[in-house]
Amino acid sequence: MRGRLTQWDDAKGYGFITPDDGGAKLFVHIKAFAPRAGRPAVGERLSYHEGRDAQGKRRAQEVRSLEPRAMPPIPRPRDRGRLLLLVPGFAAAVLATHLAWGVPNALWGAYSAMSMATFIVYALDKRAARLGGWRVAEGTLHGLALLCGWPGALLAQELLRHKSAKPAFRRLFWLTVVLNVLGFALLFTPLREWAVQQPFLRR
Repeated sequence: MRGRLTQWDDAKGYGFITPDDGGAKLFVHIKAFAPRAGRPAVGERLSYHEGRDAQGKRRAQEVRSLEPRAMPPIPRPRDRGRLLLLVPGFAAAVLATHLAWGVPNALWGAYSAMSMATFIVYALDKRAARLGGWRVAEGTLHGLALLCGWPGALLAQELLRHKSAKPAFRRLFWLTVVLNVLGFALLFTPLREWAVQQPFLRR
């Protein structure tokens, strides 16, 4: 049978296929897909066999894409290295701030611990994506990045090649980086005194 993927929840790993013959939508799980280069996408043409699950409900099986897509290009090493330089660059900025105005020693531990935890969560989510398991919500990944875990998230994106090609996700990720760095600057540099003096911030 043939149809089109008209609904897909990538975080949960399932969606629905609308058959070409106009029948009712058919449930499909990520585990039903044959090995492929990328994740399923809404609008993709598919071939499949109709089967039943343990409860007797209709579902698609042996699903294959009718629109093979090439794997996204792998960034050249020098391009990847430029982004990774942000991690030691930020560490150097924190050290300079510590020498100039003083930074709590616990801050180093917070960034290190959160970055390590975030890297592990990314690795687990990548494994779940590959095996068709339960995915980590994107909001959770962004929350970890915002709470000082963005260096670990950046390392995971560039080294594990996970969540590195989805434009909407990347935009929100970089927003969390900007907000975290801005928060750091407001708390531990003279920028805090300037901000306090602004009339619109005192209202």
